[in-house]
Amino acid sequence: MHDTSQHSPCFRSPNRHTVQYPDYNPKSPVTPLTPAEVADLDTLLQRLDADTAMSLDGFDGYLTAFAMGPARLRTLPTADWLPLVWGGDPAGPDDAAPFASKRQRKNTVVQALRHLRHLDQLLHQQPDDWEPIFSIAEQGELELADAREWSMGFLQAVDLAPGDWGPVWTLPALAPLLTLGGGLEGVPTAESADTDLNDAAQCDELSRAVPDAVLTLRDLLREGGDQG
Repeated sequence: MHDTSQHSPCFRSPNRHTVQYPDYNPKSPVTPLTPAEVADLDTLLQRLDADTAMSLDGFDGYLTAFAMGPARLRTLPTADWLPLVWGGDPAGPDDAAPFASKRQRKNTVVQALRHLRHLDQLLHQQPDDWEPIFSIAEQGELELADAREWSMGFLQAVDLAPGDWGPVWTLPALAPLLTLGGGLEGVPTAESADTDLNDAAQCDELSRAVPDAVLTLRDLLREGGDQG
């Protein structure tokens, strides 16, 4: 798991001008990642030699915030936010690190932008078909969801433009997202003293409330005039 104890006010890729990235095009064709591509991406993110690389869950949460959050997020230069997925870019423009090759980097970038485009379509046009990628643990016949890394990824995107989300974070409906994601600076959470996120049952209960929290947040942003 990534460290949930800290979120800085604004994340930035440490060497954002050394690698050129395509911009996100919200009018590009929707080409969802195939199950095989999702599995390969999961494997790649686990193998990257970067302590701060996101998990697949975190990647999905991060891009979900871009897809349904304030429109300004999607106007940020891609180099300002995309490298955070794999922990930042190298110092030299010819260095492929942390990837094995420049081709692998390019393929990952294309997959990320495709996934963002698909999430954009789902959340704004087909919300009933949207399913976040959470870790699932089997406990006997039970399947217990764990949205901690997903929520952390989501809040990392929020931290890129914290002032654009408006005064929404104190709403009780958003408490599961904040609690699982480690919170936001200056925003109190409704976490009770007996909340134990290492308790699989408690984590599962909060995790299952996250999708509704995200859709509630999407609706609040729309009502506030940001149509995404």
